[in-house]
Amino acid sequence: MTTAPTTARVAEIETPVGVMVASASDAHLFLLEFGHRKLLDAQLERVRRGINCVFERGESAIIDMVRTQLDEYFRAERREFTVPLRTSGTPFQNRVWAELQRIPIGTTTTYAAVARKIGQPTAVRAVAHANGDNRIAVIIPCHRVIGSDGSLTGYGGGLERKQQLLDLEGGILSLAPGASACPEERARAT
Repeated sequence: MTTAPTTARVAEIETPVGVMVASASDAHLFLLEFGHRKLLDAQLERVRRGINCVFERGESAIIDMVRTQLDEYFRAERREFTVPLRTSGTPFQNRVWAELQRIPIGTTTTYAAVARKIGQPTAVRAVAHANGDNRIAVIIPCHRVIGSDGSLTGYGGGLERKQQLLDLEGGILSLAPGASACPEERARAT
């Protein structure tokens, strides 16, 4: 028996770091991406297949919640997001994305530290790939993951935007356990 596809609304959200595209049902957020991202169409297709949904332009209560919480976040009035999420990844990706959500605001960590935390210390490259395939930007904070040498590494929204998000959060100066900052940042923090 085939289940009818879920209707997923798609709407744009203006933010201080650019237009974002959100997709959600009446119960869950499926996607939050930067509108200019080259892989946006591919990410939408992955969501469509993974969730079994059809996209329609429009608003939903969840998109309204996302818009409100992002506005609070960018005004530095929100430290945690409470939007209900539904991710459409592999079991490994979902473990990585769950771990990313444990990175506190104002901190950063490394791909190696995430790999250790999920119990797969040799899966650093796979963690980096899963991090890059995150379809719920900002809320699943893949921007808080940096290179082991403290450098900013790839970000689907662009490195400039990653730096803006980290600056907003005050993140580079305070690192999550298991990570190390670059020497310049450590010197600035003392």
